[in-house]
Amino acid sequence: MLSVCVAIAVIAVPGLLTGYAAGVRGWALAGLTPLLSYAVGGLTGPWTAAAGLSFTPLTYAVSTVVFVTIASGVRKLTVRRRPPEPGPGLWARRGHLAVGACLLFAAVIGGYATLLGLGHLGALPQGFDAVYHGNAVRYIADTGDGGLFGTGHVNWYGDAAPVFYPNAYHLLAAVTYRLSGASIPEVLDANTVLLPGLLALSLVTLVREFRGRAVLAGAVALTAVAPVMGVYESMDRGPLLPFALGLTLTPLSAVALRRYLERVAPDTGLVLLLAAVGLLCVHSSTLFGGILFAGPLLVQRWLGGWRRIGRDLLALLPIAVVALLVAWLQLFGALGLANSAVPYYGWPSEWRASTALGALLGFQHQEPHPQIWLSVALFLGIVFFARAGALRWIGLTAAVTGLAYMAVASSNAPLVMALSRPWWDDPYRFFAMAAVPLCVLAAHGLAETQAWLSSRFSRIPAVAVAVVVLLGFVLLSNGLYFRSNGARVAAGYQAADPSKLRVTPGEAAAMEELGQLAKPGEWAMNDRFDGTAWTYALSGVRTVAAHYDETLPPSDALLLADRFRDYETDPAVRAAVRRLNVRWVILGKPSTEPGKPYQPGLTGLAGEPFLQEVWRDSDAVIYRLRP
Repeated sequence: MLSVCVAIAVIAVPGLLTGYAAGVRGWALAGLTPLLSYAVGGLTGPWTAAAGLSFTPLTYAVSTVVFVTIASGVRKLTVRRRPPEPGPGLWARRGHLAVGACLLFAAVIGGYATLLGLGHLGALPQGFDAVYHGNAVRYIADTGDGGLFGTGHVNWYGDAAPVFYPNAYHLLAAVTYRLSGASIPEVLDANTVLLPGLLALSLVTLVREFRGRAVLAGAVALTAVAPVMGVYESMDRGPLLPFALGLTLTPLSAVALRRYLERVAPDTGLVLLLAAVGLLCVHSSTLFGGILFAGPLLVQRWLGGWRRIGRDLLALLPIAVVALLVAWLQLFGALGLANSAVPYYGWPSEWRASTALGALLGFQHQEPHPQIWLSVALFLGIVFFARAGALRWIGLTAAVTGLAYMAVASSNAPLVMALSRPWWDDPYRFFAMAAVPLCVLAAHGLAETQAWLSSRFSRIPAVAVAVVVLLGFVLLSNGLYFRSNGARVAAGYQAADPSKLRVTPGEAAAMEELGQLAKPGEWAMNDRFDGTAWTYALSGVRTVAAHYDETLPPSDALLLADRFRDYETDPAVRAAVRRLNVRWVILGKPSTEPGKPYQPGLTGLAGEPFLQEVWRDSDAVIYRLRP
């Protein structure tokens, strides 16, 4: 668990110090802390790379001091002219304690469900995207390159076009890797088990900022970690780690936006700036998701007085300008990716719009059974929606994100494809985004049920009624569906037969062994479709293919994949081997996907005179290239 503790410290300390220096206090500080940390790291990495400096734990610490100093200066400048903002009030001490208990319980249940799916910390994710994230974290930790195109160099090197990827997730994970001494899979898993708790914390902060009752805050902590299509499906598919992280932080966009618009000042403006930039640094789509989530807040404000429109837009203009200057590396990188040669195919539609609506209301995507008690709570939330007060805008957020999911799930129309490009037209991602406001509505249903029961049974203390309602929801949902949620996560990490895994234990052992055999700077030839794309993350040895992705690979990788077995007779192959300093060959079990056995250049290598077998187990073999 050391890796989890280190990950918490890496995610918490810089943001906590920066937020406190900027004048953020209480639940707002607790909730905004992770997002501010990702803003600090996400800005530091690319700018240090642009300056020719390395990103290391020391760099991260120094940049934290810089951000804290800036935040402190802005705060002091602000309070000289404007009084500090008053606290939200409303909750008594026991309310804070009760909400804290609900949040802790939710974080433990969500983390346990995740760990149940992982099997153990250090489990290697089997999906398509994970290998990119694992190799990216190792690359930053080994090279100190915090640039936005650096993480792609592991697979797209040489004459391949550079690949842009927002890297705040990888930067902070690289710090955790360096400080904890854990393996790359364990670092990824340590961050993954925190995701349900982070979402619960963000939603509790949202409720607190909008003056919701403590019962609503406690309820939203529980509903946040219950739906399978929230963070758990993103853990199974890919896993989509930066997207899932961004999803947990998205509600904070509304928190930072409201704090600024209620008190337009440099200190609240700085927090809003860092929140927006932090979302962008985690992933480009996360900023768009934050706009979808918080945009309805502006609608509710403006319906309360049309004169606010001009004032709010004028107040937001300088934030937008400064954000453009501060995060131009991320913004122009994202624009360049959208206009690059990287193909955009999107995902096929899943089903009819009516079926998609049923999936939303039933909290049931690809699962065999709906999460019925979440649906009951959501129904109650809709019934009592008029009592949502300052949070009524969340209904519009649910409608917008829900309709977006229904459109993507049921149509491949050009307009739908174009508008959904930041999310790759992926129904799973839109379903996850819709789940967040639906959780808030479900929590509202539970809280208003408590209020209704308290008014009917006034002799029973309201606290006792709250305990009955929330505990009843936990029990009826079988512990917030932790077993079924864990089973969904397990599909991306475990298999009843380990030999059926995409990356088998035998392949992992071979990759680690190669790390002991190879000298620094030596590369290995490998197949793109077996598990050995993980070699760099697990051993530090670079491979010719470092991702399952076939998109626009380097010419040397194409050549060797097609003709490596002709090494003795083909001068072009030998030249490519020299350029890359290939000294080893590592082969795992051939992919079981149709049409993806070993690549042509890697078939029939056993017994070739230019290779010497040095290690073998049931799933993998390592050859040394003879001089």
